Amino acid sequence: MTQEVKEIFAGEPPPPPAALAAKVRTLAPSMTRSMQRVAEAVAHDPAGCAALTVTGLAELTGTSEATVVRTARLLGYPGYRDLRLALAGLAAQQQSGRAPAVTADIAVDDPIADVVAKLAYDEQQTLADTAAALDTVQLGAAVGALAAARRIDVYGVGASGLVAQDLTQKLLRIGLIAHAHHDPHLAVTNAVQLRAKDVAIAITHSGATGDVIEPLRVAFEHGATTIAITGRPDGPVTQYADHILTTSTARESELRPAAMSSRTSQLLVVDCLFIGVAQRTYETAAPALSASYEALAHRHRSTPR
Repeated sequence: MTQEVKEIFAGEPPPPPAALAAKVRTLAPSMTRSMQRVAEAVAHDPAGCAALTVTGLAELTGTSEATVVRTARLLGYPGYRDLRLALAGLAAQQQSGRAPAVTADIAVDDPIADVVAKLAYDEQQTLADTAAALDTVQLGAAVGALAAARRIDVYGVGASGLVAQDLTQKLLRIGLIAHAHHDPHLAVTNAVQLRAKDVAIAITHSGATGDVIEPLRVAFEHGATTIAITGRPDGPVTQYADHILTTSTARESELRPAAMSSRTSQLLVVDCLFIGVAQRTYETAAPALSASYEALAHRHRSTPR
C-alpha cells in the first residue's frame, strides 16, 4: 500500500456496506495480487467471509493475516473487525433482495434486446457504485472552489475530453468562465496563466494520462485550486490534486471498454458538480440559464418551409 493511498483514506469514516463492492472494484487494480484475492473474496461472498476470523480469511485466500488487515484498511476500515461488520450488513442487504445479481458480459451473438438490458444494468450499477463511494466532503469543497473561481480550466483527452466539454458547457450556461482543453500543448500554455483564484480540473479514468497530468501539475504549481476526477485514487494525477473525486466503472469486456464504462460515472460526478455550483450561485446562475435558453430558443423552433 502506497503512502499516497494511506493519506487519501486517513481520517475518513468507514464506508457503508453498500459502498464496499464499489470500493473493491475501484481499488482492486492498485492492489497487490494477494490483496486482490482478499478483496475479491469479500466482494463475491460477503456472508461467508463475515463468518470467518482474520486467520480463516487468510487461509481461504492463501494470504497472511497482515495482508487481510492491510486490505481492510485500504478499503477504508480501521481494522478487520470493522470490515466483518460491513460484510454482515452487505450480506443482509443481498439476502433481502436489494442487491441484484451480476449479469453476464455482452457476447458477440447477443440479441439486441439483451444488449440493451445488459448495458442498462451495468450503467445503473456503475452510477450506484459511484454515488455510494463519492466523498461528499471532497465534492462540497470542489463545488465551493468552482463557485468562487475567476476562471476554470478542464483537461481531458479521448472519452474524458468529451466529459470535459460537457462540464464546461454547463458552467458557461450559468455565467462562469470555463474552458475545456484537449490539446496538451494549449492546456499547459493556459495552465501557466492560472493563479490562486482559478480552478483546474483533470478528468482521467486511469489517473495516469500524461497529457492531463502535466497541465494539472502546472496549474497546481502556479497556485490554482486543483481537482481530479479519476477512477484511481492512488494514481499519479492525485499528487497534484487538492480535491479528489473518485469514479467507479462497470465490468469491462471486449465489447465494453473502459472508455464506455468510465464515461457514465464521470458524467454523474460532473452533473453533481454543476448542480452544486448552480445552487451556490443561484442568484446569478438562474438569470444566466434563462438568458442562454432565450438566446437559443429560436434554433429549436420548427420553421415553415
